Amino acid sequence: MAKLASLLLLALIAISMVATTVLATDSHHLSRQLYGKGSLRSNQCGSQCSRRCGQTQYKKPCLFFCNKCCTKCLCVPDGYYGNKGSCPCYNNWKTKKGGPKCP
Repeated sequence: MAKLASLLLLALIAISMVATTVLATDSHHLSRQLYGKGSLRSNQCGSQCSRRCGQTQYKKPCLFFCNKCCTKCLCVPDGYYGNKGSCPCYNNWKTKKGGPKCP
């Protein structure tokens, strides 16, 4: 009986490990698909920039520069602010003075 219980426990642990690995791989693939260079088509920039600039009081300049950056980089970081690490092109594009070009 003890051998059967330990075998069953071992099988459950193995199944759990495989399921965790599959879920982790799927979520990594999903985040890479949603964000990052080339993750968008140019016709998706408008809606993604509206989302990105949704909570700023400077909507017109935010939308202008966000669309410009999205057209070049084909990505917009998630959230309303920050998170630029998910889109290096968006993050690394600077103004002549060295400030961030993309909101």
